[in-house]
Amino acid sequence: MAILNVRKYGDPVLRRRGEPIREVTPEIRQLAADMIDTMYDEAGLGLAAPQVGAALRLIVVGDERGRDPRALVNPAITAQGGEIVAEEGCLSIPGIFAEVARAEWVQVEAIDLDGRPVALRARGLLARAYQHELDHLDGVLFIDRLDPVTRDRIKRRIKKEGLSEVAHHAFAL
Repeated sequence: MAILNVRKYGDPVLRRRGEPIREVTPEIRQLAADMIDTMYDEAGLGLAAPQVGAALRLIVVGDERGRDPRALVNPAITAQGGEIVAEEGCLSIPGIFAEVARAEWVQVEAIDLDGRPVALRARGLLARAYQHELDHLDGVLFIDRLDPVTRDRIKRRIKKEGLSEVAHHAFAL
């Protein structure tokens, strides 16, 4: 396994839409394993392939305790409901945290690393993690979901101060 370089805010790959994965190959399985190692090395709860420079539709997410990681190929939210606002951070924007509104629960369908379809339902923090990582697959960052004033304030702060090297104030996604 390998620890991959997490791309930071400003890297163009973070704004590209991930390409669908046509077949689960040994290379995709290896990428997923490396992403899991990277996610844990960075103390994250989730990680999307674009965050490590691969413009593919692949995410990894741990459970609420950060364990039992699951890799999902070509994931899609098929149902969602409720709304909850909570603090969110991102491994690609270290040191920045903001309150983000997300669905309280989601249903996700995907393919697992054995090529089998999976459907799962998640609530709370896990639902937030899935939504955050799926956003990455579409080139969307959590700061894009903020009101314009807050988003612009954060962008000005990043431009002025740069990104923090040490960002582990809370779980980042």
